[in-house]
Amino acid sequence: MSGKQISLLAVSVLLISCLVLPAACAHSRQPARTAADLLITGAKIVDGAGNPWYLGDVAVADGRILAVRAQLDIPAADTIDALGLVLSPGFIDIHNHCDSGIRHNPDATNFVRQGVTTLIGGADGGSAVDMGAYLAGLDTLPLAPNVCFTVGQGSVRREVMGLDDRAPTAEELQRMKQLVGQAMRDGAVGISTGLKYVPGAYSGTEEVIELAKVAAAYGGYYTSHLREEGPGLIEAVAEAIRIADEAGIPVNLTHHKAVGKLMWGRSVTTLAMLDSARARGLDITADQYPYPATSTGLRVLFPPWSMAGGTDSLYARLDNPVQKEKIAGAIAFALTNDRGGDDPQNVTIASCAHDHSLEGKNLRQILEERGIEQTIENTAELVISLVLKGGASCVYHCLNEDDVARIMSHPAVMHASDGTVMEFGKGVPHPRSYGTFPRVLGHYVRELGVISLEDAVRKMTSLPAQRAGLLDRGIIRPGAAADLTLFDPERIIDKATFEKPHQYPVGIERVIVGGRTVFDGNKMTGERPGRVLRRTDRPVGLL
Repeated sequence: MSGKQISLLAVSVLLISCLVLPAACAHSRQPARTAADLLITGAKIVDGAGNPWYLGDVAVADGRILAVRAQLDIPAADTIDALGLVLSPGFIDIHNHCDSGIRHNPDATNFVRQGVTTLIGGADGGSAVDMGAYLAGLDTLPLAPNVCFTVGQGSVRREVMGLDDRAPTAEELQRMKQLVGQAMRDGAVGISTGLKYVPGAYSGTEEVIELAKVAAAYGGYYTSHLREEGPGLIEAVAEAIRIADEAGIPVNLTHHKAVGKLMWGRSVTTLAMLDSARARGLDITADQYPYPATSTGLRVLFPPWSMAGGTDSLYARLDNPVQKEKIAGAIAFALTNDRGGDDPQNVTIASCAHDHSLEGKNLRQILEERGIEQTIENTAELVISLVLKGGASCVYHCLNEDDVARIMSHPAVMHASDGTVMEFGKGVPHPRSYGTFPRVLGHYVRELGVISLEDAVRKMTSLPAQRAGLLDRGIIRPGAAADLTLFDPERIIDKATFEKPHQYPVGIERVIVGGRTVFDGNKMTGERPGRVLRRTDRPVGLL
């Protein structure tokens, strides 16, 4: 290598380092601080990178980590004695549905009290289409946690094509690409799909690849609710791998699971597919919530074709005896082999706007109360009647604990809630919105030993930070954002249950965002230092 090449290489390395951690580089140009805003002493530091824990002190100044050493002799405005506690990076929830709730509850209490400092919304193909206006609106709010978003392919398709079950025209595809590109320029960190849901279910693979290429050009990633998670799961994983290959984009299989008894154990196959794809150079990861039950609306039991054109079209099909019979048959199949878990008692109403008395009851109980014989056909009719009255959100007990543990232990799988910003006491929601991260650390790390403490923290911090391009977060090191979580490894555990979900976890002792305490171990402090995070990478290709 010539001297000129070496010089160019050195300049390139310097430029890359400043792009990766711009705040850290800017910090290095400032006069050295002689005092800290916050000093955390004697902590059991789990740095987020997967390294073994060590005892040390962490100093924070101006919202960033100033220094990390075994012992720091530096004056500080505030000092926390962390003896016996674990200090980790703040948890990053890479898959949740905070989009609307964060505007009504900017504290996002149920997330923050789990140790979460950054929420990544825009999940399952649903987001604001005008990302610029949406993020600008959030900029005006004082937030407790940080937030960022993927742009939803389903929302973009709906904007351009409504709920049509067909391929886009060339003009429509170009318009969708323009909307995705604008969202990326406005700050989206990637693109999400909900290929199980309408209208994403109407999208062909080639259409999705074209939109994923746009996100890839801006350094974004692709995250997908797979087309199927029950029967059809293997083919759906293969589709995601194809998208990674042909779009040239990092891919995340979101809330990865094997739904229904027919598919239990097939996580062995899907994880082997993930490993094989990674071995040939494709950047594929997954995330997961630590529960053997899912949660979504009742319409997930309906065949996608039945919902083409919207609610009025669905109701018209249900008025047609022949089409209704086909729809009921598809629902019966889903109740037996997919989300229904082969038993009406496995489907519990979480929220029901048209009849709150149903909340917390399963479909078997509702049939019993109405004096209806408990057959799969009658259960399908019950589902149809509930949807005709406005629908409901449900919890589906359809997963196997062996699959949950197997997926969790894979090195490329992150922890994520798939939850939402909760109104405390409302409905009977899935407990994941209150307990995901403490459940992993308390139940699966301490009680079951499924994964180590260091690996669990890595899966909550640096791994999602890397996936979303938040490269100054998710790790404890000088220059990184001072988003930190302090917890008691011997006490931390979730308290939320399926029967009583509105319960906060225990063992989270302090949650710090941007160097300021937002939860003090007992209560929210009222501090709201959270920010709207935008992807700032320049385009890496041509559209």
